[in-house]
Amino acid sequence: MGNVWRRDKSPKLLTSKSLLLFFTLSSLLLLLFFLSSRPTNPDPNPEISVKSQPQFHSIEPFNCFRSPQAHPVIANVVEGLKYPFLYSLSDFGSLPDKPHKNIVRLLKNKPFRKPDISVTIQEFLEKIKGEESSGIVIDVGGNVGMATFAAAVMGFRVLTFEPVFENLQRTCDGIYLNRVGELVTVFEAAASDRLGNITIHKLVGRLDNSAVSAAGAKLAFKSNEEVSVTVRSIPLDEVIPVTERVLLIKIDVQGWEYHVLKGASKLLSRKAGEAPYLIYEEDERLLQASNSSAKEIREFLTIKGYRHCTRHGTDAHCTKEG
Repeated sequence: MGNVWRRDKSPKLLTSKSLLLFFTLSSLLLLLFFLSSRPTNPDPNPEISVKSQPQFHSIEPFNCFRSPQAHPVIANVVEGLKYPFLYSLSDFGSLPDKPHKNIVRLLKNKPFRKPDISVTIQEFLEKIKGEESSGIVIDVGGNVGMATFAAAVMGFRVLTFEPVFENLQRTCDGIYLNRVGELVTVFEAAASDRLGNITIHKLVGRLDNSAVSAAGAKLAFKSNEEVSVTVRSIPLDEVIPVTERVLLIKIDVQGWEYHVLKGASKLLSRKAGEAPYLIYEEDERLLQASNSSAKEIREFLTIKGYRHCTRHGTDAHCTKEG
């Protein structure tokens, strides 16, 4: 793809400024068309209340209105989904030689590529839509919202946990563009097994992704330059009220999955029929970089009653049956 850009290179037409202006205007036109033709969401469910206990610090949702607006906003509709949505890019790649693959698609007047997790989320929720729509979806490692918005545009309430500020800004873009402000609650935090602070590692060139383990970050994304950031950590058990029905938990945290699951021990201990469906990344290299393993996770889940787990690519899907 780099050769294509160089072959057409022109000082007047392919400067970074002109490129940004071109695909920003293209994005706006696509957004206006999509939003004008898209039906409004049904009446949303009431906002979820966040549990607070005297012995723990409270956690407030991330306030999109008080957050500085990231720019430029490069967003588009996702291709080929039954319930379409838009999301906004956080990582643009290096212009003009190596633009993000979705920027290339945008310039060709194509939708963004369909994320596998978006398909998976919608296929699962489609099976229970109607009978279980009163419950919530939990998205741990929300990134820019490819799982969050897949659920929200179907009418489901979503709690999203994301520690990377750049991703939070883009999630806020998506909340506005998809008109799901009353369905999505975002927390600027890393879900874990302890309440406090944790250091995450971002790699220059992939600031939209992070890992708790520096080694894990470099396994997933090749880069020599690392940025360490201290963020808040909180167990899911300290956020989700015991009275709140949870339909699905999706976890993608680059090897930190075991700690997220341990922090949701009470939630996972709910009886069959009330316990959430689990989708979590099970990448052995990333898990070992965080001093855990797929075997350790499976043993933990078995104790909690999750004895039915299957692999789907690098993801594990687990259910609790009576």
